[in-house]
Amino acid sequence: MPVLIRGGHVLGSESGRLALADVLVDGERISAVGPHLAAPADAETLDAAGFLIIPGFANAHTHAHNNLLRGLAGRWTLEDLLNHGPALNANRTAEDHYLSAALGAVEMLKTGCTGAYDLFMGLPAPGPEDAEAIARAYDDVGMRAVIAPAVADIVFYTTVPGLIDLLPKPLRQTVESIRSAPTEGLLRLSADILRRWPGTSGGRIRAALAPTIPTQCTEAFLQGCARLAREHGALLHTHLAESKVQAVASVERWGKTAVAHLEALGLLGPGFVGAHGVWLTPEDITRLGDAGAAIAHNPASNLRLGSGIAAVREMLDAGVIVGLGTDGAMSSDNLNLFEAMRVAALVGNVRFPHDSTRWLEATEVWSLATRGSGRLLGLGDEVGAVAPGRLADLVLLRADSTFLRPLNDPLTALVYAETGADVDTVLVGGRIIVRGGRVLTVDEERLRARAQAAADRIRTANADAWRLADQLSPYVAEACRAAVARPYPINRYAAPVS
Repeated sequence: MPVLIRGGHVLGSESGRLALADVLVDGERISAVGPHLAAPADAETLDAAGFLIIPGFANAHTHAHNNLLRGLAGRWTLEDLLNHGPALNANRTAEDHYLSAALGAVEMLKTGCTGAYDLFMGLPAPGPEDAEAIARAYDDVGMRAVIAPAVADIVFYTTVPGLIDLLPKPLRQTVESIRSAPTEGLLRLSADILRRWPGTSGGRIRAALAPTIPTQCTEAFLQGCARLAREHGALLHTHLAESKVQAVASVERWGKTAVAHLEALGLLGPGFVGAHGVWLTPEDITRLGDAGAAIAHNPASNLRLGSGIAAVREMLDAGVIVGLGTDGAMSSDNLNLFEAMRVAALVGNVRFPHDSTRWLEATEVWSLATRGSGRLLGLGDEVGAVAPGRLADLVLLRADSTFLRPLNDPLTALVYAETGADVDTVLVGGRIIVRGGRVLTVDEERLRARAQAAADRIRTANADAWRLADQLSPYVAEACRAAVARPYPINRYAAPVS
């Protein structure tokens, strides 16, 4: 059924200004934008008077599995989070994965996000039934998603420089007894998921590859992922130079940065996405730009975990495609792209004291969350603007709000002031998914109740894993402090390292 959105203020993609106009949606795409459009006889009409009409956001990097146990991270670094991985993610059923993914999809939709790149995890690796559950969750809720099993064939503890040597014998024996999933099994899983979700649900759900962290992957696994990407024309997403520990470990293992190693293995290219990229060297940034590769910038997570401040200005200058992500709810606490925009707009300023020409402008940050992230999801220029021919992924915001009035500059207000609280209506591919602030496709109250019961059960079931993580924590911290004290050609912290 066609949808005519009548009498709203449409945000111009290039000008950033508002224009009073109607938007006609026919099928999954916008067919016309302009004043006083004629409504087809069978069209549903939405009265948009008093609303802003903006393109939906795309979340360039998130993790469905984080949503069930959000709020448990304390003063954790990335390595603390990875140390607690078994405590957070073990003993999950396919139904748990469904609930966790659906919970995140609801949150994203209600804050104006219509698409997500989701790197989901399971222990020791997600199974086909877990992938099926996550794909079904996004499909049921009605969101657009690229889903990728985040997997690795090297145990995390062996990748932290000096950690194993610090452990007392009983803990060392315990850690050394942990086995990773087999390389060939992970490649078969990844290939199976690529075959099963080449673009199902009208193209809304697609699969990708995610060798989760390069230092946790053997060369055989990385080369296998590169082969699968070529064979299937698939996107590939990895956590890249997120922390200094990872950067130091890369040089220790390969004698070069992770970017240089991945380039040598043939992974860099237009379908490559590196998440975070905090500790990229200038040479790394040039390599990524030259390869047509992309970075998913996660500013809130980078701060929450103390990883550092990414050099986004330099990335954009080098032609790197940059999208905006929230990361998972375990490391950034929410999946709100409005908050991510605000943090992204602010955090880089301190890198260029009294040189505001190098700061990100509101227009640039808006582009990261819309066009940039859309490109990372493989959508090219099909999203990110309210214009004829684009996919009808649209958001209606209440204009008469605390955050948007007086409305002097629309983009500045949206990037710096709006919180997502004013999202009223959301369309994905022309289908109305959120109306009056309520998701129409699922019973939100029942979903939250089921998710709470699952979270309570998982926390109880993983009590032993929590105790082990607590025992390992001081040794992980000591090894990481020693690693980050090592010389490195760049510093992305807000203070000197000693």
